[in-house]
Amino acid sequence: MSEVVLFQELSCDNGKKIAVATLNAERSLNALSGRMIDLLVPQLQSWQSDEQVAAVILQGAGEKAFCAGGDIVTLYQAMASEPGEYAPAIEAYFSKEYQLDYLIHRFEKPVLVWGSGIVLGGGLGIMVGASHKVVTETSRIAMPEISIGLFPDVGGSWFLNRMPGQAGLFLGLTGAAINAGDAKYVGLADYFVLGDKKQQLIESLQRVNWGNTIALNHEKLSNAILEMELLSSGQLPLSQIRAHQTLINEVTGSDQVTHIVDAILAVDIDDKWFNKAQKTLKHGSAISAHIVHQQLKRGKSLSLADCFRIELNLAVKCGQFGEFMEGVRALLIDKDQRPQWKFNTIHDVDPSVIEWFFADKWQDDQHPLAGLGS
Repeated sequence: MSEVVLFQELSCDNGKKIAVATLNAERSLNALSGRMIDLLVPQLQSWQSDEQVAAVILQGAGEKAFCAGGDIVTLYQAMASEPGEYAPAIEAYFSKEYQLDYLIHRFEKPVLVWGSGIVLGGGLGIMVGASHKVVTETSRIAMPEISIGLFPDVGGSWFLNRMPGQAGLFLGLTGAAINAGDAKYVGLADYFVLGDKKQQLIESLQRVNWGNTIALNHEKLSNAILEMELLSSGQLPLSQIRAHQTLINEVTGSDQVTHIVDAILAVDIDDKWFNKAQKTLKHGSAISAHIVHQQLKRGKSLSLADCFRIELNLAVKCGQFGEFMEGVRALLIDKDQRPQWKFNTIHDVDPSVIEWFFADKWQDDQHPLAGLGS
């Protein structure tokens, strides 16, 4: 069997190399497994210290997806083995995942993520930290965790807070899918390149006169992608978020999440994109909606490392509480699409439950991600 991540080093004309990592699990839409993370982290660290490697490309196998999120089926099995109890497997997986994400955010050399096809949850966690984020006409991006009783993690506390207006909160609450135009508008992507230009781009990178100055190599990669973007001009899809920005800001203007959810659901509009967002919010976990609101409120003043630390705390609590397990069961295990959430509506959620989620599980020096930095 082929390994779940394939590694390749492409020779460049001047002797430097372009390193390529391919998530290789097409049947699961390249869902990010623990094994993938275990392979990616040491290889990225090796490429970071290899003077011959000028830049790194991260991509997904096949045409359908870069990465459809974390391997939540395996996580479900861990939660189901000890329902209602602390599951070490949950802490281990999310700890590793967030360390990978943080490594990409802080990677010194240029990293290009080819974010074509489906990019969900954990896939976005990998993509958003890259220095050069490329989307295509097939890119479909979302943080749909409200549908599985989780929350937009993998740094969502950081990157959702940096979107225009209240777009980040709206996307977190509704799990709304966005296209390449949206991704560029909200800062989740840097470039738009048509999918059939990919090989041409890679070949052009092999001709670049890479040097040993990292800052200049970043610039050289940017220039090469910009050339391909010019060849793709006029093809960028219209941004739904930009078109709805005023409405989004209006319905999310309250400080109370109950008022925000009520306002979103009350909008009477014949609009396919917005109506789908309303439907996802209506059928999603009320606990998740409260968590999303609180994590973004608290995350505004936090460093990237602290965002990952608070998210690990939340993720482990979600694994223990049972809402996450029920959401995955309904979506991917029994596939009945009828999750039995703990609370029927946003108004029914006991505030003490949300306080429990945000209560620190570890002392600062004992936190599994204490080593990420400040």
